[in-house]
Amino acid sequence: MTTPRWVGLDVPVLAASRGEGVRVAVVDSGIAPAHPHVGAVAQGVSLVGDEPLDTADRLGHGTAVAAAMRDLAPEVVLVPVRVLERDLATTARLLTRAILWAVDHDIAIVNLSFGTTNAAHIPLFDEVLATARDAGVLVVSAARQASTTWYPGSLPGALGVEADAALARTGVLLTDGGLAASPYPRSIPGVPVTRNLAGVSFAVANACGVLARAVACGAPRTPEAMRAWLHATAPDQPHHQPSPADA
Repeated sequence: MTTPRWVGLDVPVLAASRGEGVRVAVVDSGIAPAHPHVGAVAQGVSLVGDEPLDTADRLGHGTAVAAAMRDLAPEVVLVPVRVLERDLATTARLLTRAILWAVDHDIAIVNLSFGTTNAAHIPLFDEVLATARDAGVLVVSAARQASTTWYPGSLPGALGVEADAALARTGVLLTDGGLAASPYPRSIPGVPVTRNLAGVSFAVANACGVLARAVACGAPRTPEAMRAWLHATAPDQPHHQPSPADA
């Protein structure tokens, strides 16, 4: 496939889905419990700090990511996996531990909004992504941001996402080897979308919202098979790029 293809939530099979029952691991700073834009979350794990059950969000990043996903897939099961503590920095080892935790805890999709630029970690990620693939766990991760390449999102074993500010939040764009999605979180009343937060983290979350709907409909959970399934759901849809005002 060389021509980008827009797959929107108005595609009948996706429109009929709400992501019901799909367990998504939000690998991030945790999730604020009972946040009005998030609602209930499942028990997850903290891989930082002294308390493994403390998944409260002290940074706000994970909660914003979870809210973006909940907005697009209202019945998704959000599972916080905390790898960030007091700042937006973690290690490749922690990210691989998070993916392996997901494999062991009945997770369908891993939302990994960030990664590392250090190519020395590629063998480590390749091994863990192969384990996830064998277990039917789809790892969705940031692939590129501007001229920066991120791992594991740019590796074949992950479904990589790039941010495209021209896209609406209500779908994904199939590109060569990955996806593109809107970098904006859920809208804030009275705030123009271009003045809202933005970044590849939210592009990954928006993509995962769409993918959770797909998985609830029986879509396969490997990168290439998922892309093929999405492509088949919208054979006649044009390359669709609404303005940010429509996001």
